[in-house]
Amino acid sequence: MTPTEIAPKLLTLARSPIGKKLMTGITGLGLTSFVVLHCVGNLLMFASGDRYNAYGRFIEDLGPLLGLFELGLLAVVVVHAGYGLHLFLGRLRSRPIGYAQYASRGEPSLQSLSSRTMIVTGSIVAGFLITHLLTFKFGPYYSTMVGDRPGRDLARLVIETFHKPAYTLGYTAVMVMLGLHLRHGIWSALQSIGLMSRPVRAGLYGFSAVLAIAIAIGFLVLPISIYFGWVR
Repeated sequence: MTPTEIAPKLLTLARSPIGKKLMTGITGLGLTSFVVLHCVGNLLMFASGDRYNAYGRFIEDLGPLLGLFELGLLAVVVVHAGYGLHLFLGRLRSRPIGYAQYASRGEPSLQSLSSRTMIVTGSIVAGFLITHLLTFKFGPYYSTMVGDRPGRDLARLVIETFHKPAYTLGYTAVMVMLGLHLRHGIWSALQSIGLMSRPVRAGLYGFSAVLAIAIAIGFLVLPISIYFGWVR
């Protein structure tokens, strides 16, 4: 097949219900991978502020590659959110009157609180990203020595931010929402890409729950530890 023959087929697939779920799943798994890496990076604060600042400096030193990565990440977020919203509106149009009562049909639907609130939790997390970027990426620039060179004191900014009750409380609530979103999102994404054969379905369903809880806890331990003075 030539590229001119492949392109229309890919476009048709992307517009189909299966294609939309597939794109939502693939982009969701990509974002989950980024979230895990971001969470691990945050935990470096438990080692020391210097280690955390060195991690931040390493990312800054990527230069143009960092800019390309951020643009790619933004594109993935937009595609994921766009397809997710489109699927939600499609389900809404197909059933304008909601169910009187939800109940799981068991496999493969496994209805749960997380599956029924995906659009809500996703919207909350997306909205929080703006505040998070304004606070940290575009927030105050404190200078310090990172190794043998001047650099940004991100550790100071993180500690100052999580000493604020309002921000810490809001951050905690959003991380709970993130955990709920991932609880169903990881499972749904794995199902969309065809990894849900019957022999492994129960194991992957449990894995999705464990991973979602671990990510939420991983993001929560640092702000709570800072707020209560356990990390200085």
